[in-house]
Amino acid sequence: MPSEEILEKCLAIEKKMGRERTPTEGYASRPIDIDIILIEDQKIATSKLTVPHPEMQHRKFVLQPMAELQPNLVHPVLQKKMIWLLAKTEDTSEITKLSKWLRNPKKDYSFSKYNYIAIEGNIGAGKTSLSQQISADFNAKLILERFNENPFLPKFYQEPGRYAFPLEMSFLADRYQQLVEDITQYDLFTENVVADYDAYKSMIFAKITLTEEEFTLYKKLFHLMHKELPKPDLYVYLYQTTERLLENIKKRGREYEQSIEANYLLKIHEGYLEFIKNQHTGNVKIMDVSEMDFVNNRKDYLSLLKQLLT
Repeated sequence: MPSEEILEKCLAIEKKMGRERTPTEGYASRPIDIDIILIEDQKIATSKLTVPHPEMQHRKFVLQPMAELQPNLVHPVLQKKMIWLLAKTEDTSEITKLSKWLRNPKKDYSFSKYNYIAIEGNIGAGKTSLSQQISADFNAKLILERFNENPFLPKFYQEPGRYAFPLEMSFLADRYQQLVEDITQYDLFTENVVADYDAYKSMIFAKITLTEEEFTLYKKLFHLMHKELPKPDLYVYLYQTTERLLENIKKRGREYEQSIEANYLLKIHEGYLEFIKNQHTGNVKIMDVSEMDFVNNRKDYLSLLKQLLT
């Protein structure tokens, strides 16, 4: 890739993360700072880019990791090895390795024994957030429920008796299609699959929302479709107290969810527990995350990973 293109991509990343460069910019606090240190053995001197970076030999935080990675790498201009430059630099600052709380947890944990992981939980439990974090950190294919695309969902919360059956039927069809397409088609570029729902979610919600006659019909259709779907190797249920769930629902601000009552959430929780209790096969883990903030607190997130994998 040409050096100009590399520079453009770096500047675009900085801008996306909130940095605005100015012509007189000096030392200051910045959201992010990306420098191009070396590009193989190239020597570049333009108005926008100088390579090798003219200050690299004076910066221990640059030289030390480079010396650890490639001690015999030669500086293209100074013609000195990185290990020599590190030994001779006048920078006496102390360099410490990245905290274990910040480094990629893939170095300490592995989901490799699980091909398909389902993260489940009540409304507002955090299943989507956890699925997204695991997918990003462990290079897993991510499957998210497409609830925003369901036109019956807002209507259901306004008139549940009228819209429960079309809502549950549309979710059943969409979940079936999504899981068949995304799980059965192996992705060579990801190691496993993580989803923020399991197919049996359809039965749990339908049992609560549908009349007895509707549920009888629904159950027949579900079992015809469900037998064709792969089962998760790891089923995770995130438990949060009803009070915490209501707080989370209010905080995320979806207008149609604001009418959800505590009793409805309790019924959903009981439905999940009944399903889990009747599972005689599979790896099921119930995680109490009521006192955790695994989205904003890295320590909580790593603690949750440790519990899941032990």
